[in-house]
Amino acid sequence: MKPTGGSVGGFLAAVTPARRQRDAETLTALLQDVSGREPVLWGTIVGFGSCHYRYPTGTEGDMPLLAFAPRKTASTIYLESTAEYADDLARLGPHTTGVGCLYIKDLEQVDLEVLRDILTRSLAWSEAGGSEQAELTVTG
Repeated sequence: MKPTGGSVGGFLAAVTPARRQRDAETLTALLQDVSGREPVLWGTIVGFGSCHYRYPTGTEGDMPLLAFAPRKTASTIYLESTAEYADDLARLGPHTTGVGCLYIKDLEQVDLEVLRDILTRSLAWSEAGGSEQAELTVTG
């Protein structure tokens, strides 16, 4: 995965439906505040900062430190593992999860302070170098 150099503002302006666009703008501000980094497009993902990852298997690549994608059905927030945040997710509000994805259909229905805590911990995990399962090196 690589940054594509597209306009974040232009991308966000084209997000539909209107609720998803509103949520994308809120998430952009939140992730920028948490990370202290400017948003960058990685295809259809809005990322903040970057790191290089390497698995013990030899698989490696680049990815954002924090990221989300405004999809039609829900905003997708990327985490290293949703299992790490079970207690926080129980207090978050309406959402669903995958192994490393948090899906939120309406950001106005969740507790943004709980979400901020999750994002802050996820960023700290990345900046600390990941884990035995994935070694991370911050590059931006």
